[in-house]
Amino acid sequence: MSEFGEVIAADSVRFERILPGPIERVWGYLVDPDKRARWFCGGKTESAVGGHVEMHFHNASLSTEPDDPPPEKYRDLPEKMSFSGTVTVYDPPNHLAHTWDFEGETSEVSYQLSEQDDQVRLVLTHRRLKSREEMISVCGGWHTHLDILRDVLQETSPQPFWKRHSAIEDEYESRIDSA
Repeated sequence: MSEFGEVIAADSVRFERILPGPIERVWGYLVDPDKRARWFCGGKTESAVGGHVEMHFHNASLSTEPDDPPPEKYRDLPEKMSFSGTVTVYDPPNHLAHTWDFEGETSEVSYQLSEQDDQVRLVLTHRRLKSREEMISVCGGWHTHLDILRDVLQETSPQPFWKRHSAIEDEYESRIDSA
């Protein structure tokens, strides 16, 4: 299993990770706002289909390393950003899916968890991405966030988000075909 995201359709990418279990612990890091803020973004996830999802990003807070400025490409973005979505699947502790509403576009993210002995297999799929550029950015972001999730679950210090993201995004630029 490669840790790199796999393009599974012109508008969709899938990631797989094996994480320290148990499955209920990993589920908590998907739905608990404080736990999710440690690896991805804060914000409440309502526990029912049709419920609201808040996503409050502050990537600089994901590492204790003080000097981790965003690369030039992302310097115009606010340090803190918020998005919302709607829960489309809520099946604890195995499957969570929600829309992601961003700049008038809606994509969908699905997190599927399954037990593998004392570990957990996470399959994350992000669908309805509108362009190659968006897919590259999304791949760099998810790859980096999932690396941080593994660090958090292993109780190790996460790598600085932007330093890791820049290197990973460059790799996806070369991996994802131009249309």
